[in-house]
Amino acid sequence: MGLVQAVTGAVGGMLADQWKDFYTIPDGLPPTAALFAAVPHGTNAGRGSNTHGSSNIITNGSKIIVPEGYGLLLFQDGKITGFAAEAGAYEWKSDDLNSKSIFAGDGLVDSLIMQSWERFKFGGQPGAQQAAFFVSLKELPDNRFGTQSEIYWDDGFLNTQVGAMTRGSYTMKIVDPILFVKNFVPATYLQPGQVFDFTDIDNAAASQLFNEVVGSLAPAFSLYTNDPSKGNRITRIQQDSIGFAKSLSDAVENAYQWKSDRGLVIAKTAIVSIEYDANTRELLKTVQRADALSGARGNSNLQASVAAGMQAAGENGGAAGMMGIGMASGMMGGMAGLQQPVAPPAPAADDPIAKLKKAKEMLDLGLISQTDYDALKNKALGL
Repeated sequence: MGLVQAVTGAVGGMLADQWKDFYTIPDGLPPTAALFAAVPHGTNAGRGSNTHGSSNIITNGSKIIVPEGYGLLLFQDGKITGFAAEAGAYEWKSDDLNSKSIFAGDGLVDSLIMQSWERFKFGGQPGAQQAAFFVSLKELPDNRFGTQSEIYWDDGFLNTQVGAMTRGSYTMKIVDPILFVKNFVPATYLQPGQVFDFTDIDNAAASQLFNEVVGSLAPAFSLYTNDPSKGNRITRIQQDSIGFAKSLSDAVENAYQWKSDRGLVIAKTAIVSIEYDANTRELLKTVQRADALSGARGNSNLQASVAAGMQAAGENGGAAGMMGIGMASGMMGGMAGLQQPVAPPAPAADDPIAKLKKAKEMLDLGLISQTDYDALKNKALGL
């Protein structure tokens, strides 16, 4: 009462020769196509080529080929009756006791699909006709985001609020096709010939996702820069496509429950540009300057600056040049003190000859009397 698996994995030419008529994905799909109806391939068009038939209705004994990277969904009266995530060849048999309704694959897809299957599976016995659709399980590229004005977030490295305009793109992945179809895809896309494409500008559901991503950018930047494992460095975002994708996916999940309600996650991001506002640019310059002047590098910068100042002062003539050299010498002395502590010189001992010479000069200038000079002389000589 469902699908019977004939071949697992890649389907070779031998099976295609045996199965002249089967259903599979249409030709010429864009890489961003997420959901579309199965199409028949037949003997009239040659092996593996599309016919002009558009019906995706399968009946008892119909053959279906599921390529790598795609999942097969079967419907009856709007209800999901079967799913296959394992690449290979299948037959639909409504009365075969060995048939199964679900081939969930393995890993992450397996656990999520089984939960949703138990929640939404069709309770009645499948009828003789089923509608077959394919859903992409690959990363879907070229989903773009951008802001028209600055967004603001609390930056863990700068320890303040910063703002920027940003633009880029991200890849999306459908991790639970049952949730995706049941809770998100409009009914208009569950028709033959319709393709649900996230990049289609006329797809209102895809536009809603775009708006939700833009609304989640500020929380995503905040999550990233406040994550100690990322070093709290905003400059790492543009080189960390997976790390920022995780922050963006978490922000989207917290606000809009993409994974738990819609079966969608953001897999990777590519940030094309981040244009900081004027205040943030000035703050980044200050922080960069402080980083450059810290530690041994800062000591080297200080020495180089003083040396350049002494050279410039020495090239100027006159008192200004001499003053500049003197100031630079003082700075060098101070810098040397910073580099290595120097013990202060011991005070010189009293010199009687120097004292007598100074007293004689004062007498000759009339600053002291002869009596004063004689008294100083006696004191200096210890008389």
